[in-house]
Amino acid sequence: MFAFDSGIDKSHSNGMGAEYVKEKVRSWPMIHPFENIGRTIENLQRYRDIVLIFMKYGYEDVAHRLHLPTSLKIPFFHKAAEAAPQLPGSVRLRLAFQELGPTFVKLGQILSARSDFLPESFIVELSKLQDEVPPIGFTEVRQIIERELKCPLDQVYSFVEETPLGSASIAQVHRARLLNGSVVVIKVQRPGIQRIIEVDLQIMGHLASLIENYLEAWKVHEPTRVVAQIARTLAEEIDFNVEAAHIERFHWQFGEDQRIHVPKVYRHATTRYVLTMEYIDGIKASLLAELDLARVNRPEIANRIAELVMEQIFVHGFFHADPHPGNIHILPGQTVGFIDFGMMGYLDQRPREAFADLAWGIARRNQTSVANALLKMGSTDIESSRQGLEADVGEFMHQNFYRPLGEVSFGKLLSQLLQLTTRHNLRIAPDYFMMLKSISLMENLVRQIDPEFDIVARATPILKKVRLDRLRPKRLMDYVFEFGFDLAGLARDAPVELRGILAQFRAGQTRVVFKHDGLDPMIASLERTSNRLAFAIVLSALIIGSSLMVHAGIPPKWNGIPIIGLAGFVVAALMGFWLLISIIRHGRM
Repeated sequence: MFAFDSGIDKSHSNGMGAEYVKEKVRSWPMIHPFENIGRTIENLQRYRDIVLIFMKYGYEDVAHRLHLPTSLKIPFFHKAAEAAPQLPGSVRLRLAFQELGPTFVKLGQILSARSDFLPESFIVELSKLQDEVPPIGFTEVRQIIERELKCPLDQVYSFVEETPLGSASIAQVHRARLLNGSVVVIKVQRPGIQRIIEVDLQIMGHLASLIENYLEAWKVHEPTRVVAQIARTLAEEIDFNVEAAHIERFHWQFGEDQRIHVPKVYRHATTRYVLTMEYIDGIKASLLAELDLARVNRPEIANRIAELVMEQIFVHGFFHADPHPGNIHILPGQTVGFIDFGMMGYLDQRPREAFADLAWGIARRNQTSVANALLKMGSTDIESSRQGLEADVGEFMHQNFYRPLGEVSFGKLLSQLLQLTTRHNLRIAPDYFMMLKSISLMENLVRQIDPEFDIVARATPILKKVRLDRLRPKRLMDYVFEFGFDLAGLARDAPVELRGILAQFRAGQTRVVFKHDGLDPMIASLERTSNRLAFAIVLSALIIGSSLMVHAGIPPKWNGIPIIGLAGFVVAALMGFWLLISIIRHGRM
């Protein structure tokens, strides 16, 4: 242990400006277009390793269908691990993500909220992904802190525990004490992790674009947008200045609210790679025996946690995206302390109101309101049938909304409802699913604390307040002014835009582009067929030519057989075997 002083208290915790956060995300170097990945990626070996690991866990057919770059030299006859086919697909996918490291663990955690395109078994399995790795040595930790703070450790801290409180793939956390006596935790980023994540994101982006091109059923889910969401999330998690901004905005958001405690950030000891914040002394919300021993009113705590999470979502639109039991601590006075602000969710006013309408429709069991809210939340390239969606929603509500309270999960109902959108070609923005995950985690926690907790009844007054808030005269006037300014801008810009379009017509610069979707698989099949036909013709010619050589008895000979003709037969046999294997591999005889 490194220490200048002894004795330290027990507690734990873990970023204001939304514009600062958004600007950091936009400028982060890992977020680049993915189209030219085959030419620009530096670490082809990593790409190859990723593909081989997926093949190892039984995804060889997908790897082949994606038409991977030939420069990877992927052996498509790679034998999958013997145990892989015996495991369920959901388990194999989780194991692959776990083996691939932090970027894919984050992908799995995000996909665990995407009930719109993954079956329930995959959602459950991916929710088990844990981001725990062996810690780095304290000597290296000390070097990172001193390099970032540009001074010796003892000029900032009087005490630092060498054994970390926790160690994950991006960072690890050490308890410490500042020179002024404040007990803190230091979050230290692992060296080289940014480069690893950047390379993985580039590869992941290229794989996502291949999925969109070659797997028709996945186009509606837009895998490249999922990768973009992961890039944004990791951009924030890997820059501790962003997390510090999250904490400060969260603190501003709740002000002097006595129900919640937000840890203090110590900016003089915080950089991009090191974050120093207040150490919160509390009981994890899931440790029910300790809560009872501390005489905590469990129904009141469950109610308070639910209130705080729903206010974050429906009132502020800036919410903790990972409120699992380890990130919520109960402090003296039944105050709720949130920690770990690396992953936060954002939702603008209109999407937030659409989600509130959805939750309100569920609470009121109104299928028309639910269908309207889903249409507001989704986007589509094909006109969706309101009547068809409303009928599906009505059937779903009839099957699920009239059960005993203990059998109803609000988060699961929302999740299953959003699955209906894919049948009607509706795309739901990724931020909605982050919000859904937050609600589901919160509901699971409060149900542990108080099994009788009715989340629908608790949500109803908050949703009612949010809806009534839209009718306030000030809000209505804001809408009118905003519409007026937009209309004035459109009227001002329209003549200029129209003049530009007409000028392009006169100059002959206008082009009409036709795009055919879904033809790539057919073109690839035609190319494969023509190649096989040409191959078969060459093979036939080689056999006929060799037969003529043997029949003519042209020297040199071996045991009375012309060597040239014999060599031709051998080559023809090899080519025939190759052609046969190629046909079998694609499942077409």
